[in-house]
Amino acid sequence: MSTGGSQTPNSSVGGLPPIGSETQSSLPLPPQAYVTLYSDENVKRGRAPKPPPPPASHETYMVFGITYHADDAIIRPLESQGIRRLYPQNFDHRRELKKMNHSVLVNFLDLLDILIHCPDSGKRQEKIDDISLLFIHMHHLINEFRPHQARETLRVMMEVQKRQTLETCDRFQKHLEMSVEVIKQALNNLPEHLEVDNKLFSMTETTRTKPIEKQPVVSSQDQMMCDIADSI
Repeated sequence: MSTGGSQTPNSSVGGLPPIGSETQSSLPLPPQAYVTLYSDENVKRGRAPKPPPPPASHETYMVFGITYHADDAIIRPLESQGIRRLYPQNFDHRRELKKMNHSVLVNFLDLLDILIHCPDSGKRQEKIDDISLLFIHMHHLINEFRPHQARETLRVMMEVQKRQTLETCDRFQKHLEMSVEVIKQALNNLPEHLEVDNKLFSMTETTRTKPIEKQPVVSSQDQMMCDIADSI
């Protein structure tokens, strides 16, 4: 008796992947050359290739397909990227970011109005370009805070290390004072005869550790002459 809706072993059930299918990573696999050259054994034995030297000031390098010069500034100005500047040279970052945020909202409302009344108008693309330009400027202003953020992060890390060092020193000083106090109490609780024994033990140890002087070796003839001189 056959039943309807039969499924093959490899078919999916309830939206799940089919049975026997291989799971795939969402990220691409690393380059095979990198895996082979920089294996754990090669790194441990020092056989992994050395990193390339940093480029000279007149050389260029590429990152994600974009060419950079070695002497470029960390934060490249907008003019060097072919982007029109919307704010003056001397400005307040906070004030300009607030102004751009308001401009983005106004342009977005204008874009919605254009899409409602005349979506095929050329102003639609103009508004999209204006909003994109505003976001580029906002990201640029935020990136200009990165060096300041790096300095502040380093300052906070150094303050944390300083505080941890001072706390460790304070704990060590407290344990040292407690140890000294325990030793003093132990010495005060010792009986008197033990103190004498300790002194004798100390003198014995001093005598034991004192080097023994070697007696000079005297020949028989010298000893005979000494005896004759003593008898005279």
